[in-house]
Amino acid sequence: MNLVAVDYQADNAAELFAKSLHETGFGVLKNHPIKKQLVEDIYTAWQAFFDSEEKFDYTYNKGTQDGYFSKSVSEVAKGFKKKDIKEYFHYYPWGMCPPELKQQLADYYAKTTSLAAELLSWVEDNAPEDVKANFNEPLPQMIDGSEQTLLRVLHYPPLDGNEEPDAIRAAAHGDINLLTVLPAANEPGLQVQRKDGSWMDVPCDFGTLIVNIGDMLQEASGGYYPSTIHRVINPDGADMTKSRISLPLFLHPRPDVKLSDRYTAEAYLQERLRELGVI
Repeated sequence: MNLVAVDYQADNAAELFAKSLHETGFGVLKNHPIKKQLVEDIYTAWQAFFDSEEKFDYTYNKGTQDGYFSKSVSEVAKGFKKKDIKEYFHYYPWGMCPPELKQQLADYYAKTTSLAAELLSWVEDNAPEDVKANFNEPLPQMIDGSEQTLLRVLHYPPLDGNEEPDAIRAAAHGDINLLTVLPAANEPGLQVQRKDGSWMDVPCDFGTLIVNIGDMLQEASGGYYPSTIHRVINPDGADMTKSRISLPLFLHPRPDVKLSDRYTAEAYLQERLRELGVI
């Protein structure tokens, strides 16, 4: 199992990207349309937000799940008992956001959602005919009009050595959605689980884009595209004093989309949010 960055501008990019997703659940893109400077500016602006007390003015809305989530209410990964060592902000175009930061996130959200729709078409076009036949509607169409696609600004704070035993920045988990689109973070730590249970570092060259399959696409594709388990490990030594910022976009279908005979997107999402303990 290897992860090699695919050149977005290559003639065979769609084929290579879909092949990587099928074989590993992950794909890495280089020379893609999301500008490094935009990502860097967001990291800088939101580091200042997380360092401030202003964040508590945007405490999350439990019903709509937008706003700021502190370390005290951070997620507990499915099958784990310790909260992840992180805080984060949920941005939706219709949700709360500091006015001075909203336009920047809105621009990024629009650009990345548009790219993600293209990547969904790559995924569908390069699936076997029997897999495509099981999609209840074209994959890019599943996100048309969706208000559920989530941009999460994640902050993993510096570690001081007093963390709970066995607690890590993000315990092993799979994502809920169709695709997750993630620009390389400002610090390493993301790992993906191989089929033999061992862990492999995900390439984190700044400027690359990391894409992984979520459980909804695994469900819709009958397992052809696997939702691979991943985690963010704690740093060692001097790196413990460094914050880590990341910016995953979780691409969600409309609630009415039929993923399979077992689930609509809404039913699947609610089941998983209950498992995570956030509703």
